[in-house]
Amino acid sequence: MILADLHIGWEVALAQEGIHIPSQTPKMKNTLMRLIDLFKPTGLLVLGDVKHTIAGVELGEWQDIPDLFEALSHKINDIEVILGNHDGNLEPLLPQSIKILPQTGIALFETGFFHGNAWPSPELLQCRSLVIGHVHPTVTFRDPLGFRISAQVWVKAKINRKGLAWAFLKGMGVRVKSGDDPFNLLYQHFNIRFKASELLILPYFNAFLGGRPINRGTSERRAKSVEYLGPILRSKSVDMENAETFLLDGTFLGTIKQLRRLS
Repeated sequence: MILADLHIGWEVALAQEGIHIPSQTPKMKNTLMRLIDLFKPTGLLVLGDVKHTIAGVELGEWQDIPDLFEALSHKINDIEVILGNHDGNLEPLLPQSIKILPQTGIALFETGFFHGNAWPSPELLQCRSLVIGHVHPTVTFRDPLGFRISAQVWVKAKINRKGLAWAFLKGMGVRVKSGDDPFNLLYQHFNIRFKASELLILPYFNAFLGGRPINRGTSERRAKSVEYLGPILRSKSVDMENAETFLLDGTFLGTIKQLRRLS
């Protein structure tokens, strides 16, 4: 089982702004327990942002995170957490049985998993598919009266392989010149055979969070809005315009370009 972006403790941040809502962690816990009982996974991988506070730890996080992962560890023996950009000082909150992985991610079943706010390890680029969280993708629909509704989505996009290879090399500080073969450079510097051709963006698991409508505005405005969402998207090597979107139940909605007129 793979999920991302729990953002436990977000309610504390809201309370500091004068908005008081109960903790949503018990709801996430109940949902996870039902899913585990239904699908009986042998392992659990969390793709980052377990907690909401970026560097410190709030009181609510001290209470909710250990409680959730203790309960999960009684159901699943193999639990791993890839650190996200909100997971500073996460380790003291987790049971010792939980394995913590760096932001650079892990390769499983020939698929590369990482949070998405930083470059993955070079080894992940040998996987044909890359899977990230971090983006919180939603699509927004507007009816003839102007009312809007939003829905969480999965996003499946094709990767411009050469474009991503160039961007990764530059991100790693490798000097490249016009005419160089980026795939040869990757092999020379990192001993890898580049295969990545597809990106899957997971929806956020904490349903109470807000998302980022990926079908609103012009392509130029959307490009600017995702610049801070990590180097993969910032590299402009992911074909987001023709990316396929799916509701949480797997219903295919169409491409982002097709859905833009409904926003």
